[in-house]
Amino acid sequence: MTLERRKLIEVLRQLADVKDSLQQRELLVNTPPQNIEDCCCLSALRCFRASLHVQFNVTERKQDKLYRSLKHPITERGLDSCKSLNSAAACSTCDSHPKATAREFVNRLESLIQRAISRLSVS
Repeated sequence: MTLERRKLIEVLRQLADVKDSLQQRELLVNTPPQNIEDCCCLSALRCFRASLHVQFNVTERKQDKLYRSLKHPITERGLDSCKSLNSAAACSTCDSHPKATAREFVNRLESLIQRAISRLSVS
């Protein structure tokens, strides 16, 4: 098992630990789409991370742990599935993503991480 895959599985576990507390929030948050292109996965991760930090105001210990894991270089490497250097420029900015409920935000983050784990399992 690769280091990246192991780290993403850890992130998924941490997300599961805080999922309920995050989904209880009555927030609308800029949320990348479910079917994001591979080259935009890293950009989407950064958007999720920024929203988690700003919108959810991570203060709880488990939430902070998740936030730090999302910032980790190994996590970023695991989600960076783009082979060409300039195609990431075509990704939408975080502010341009439509707002979704906290529940949808968490589900899409979870889906993004699961997709990366699956991709790493195949390669």
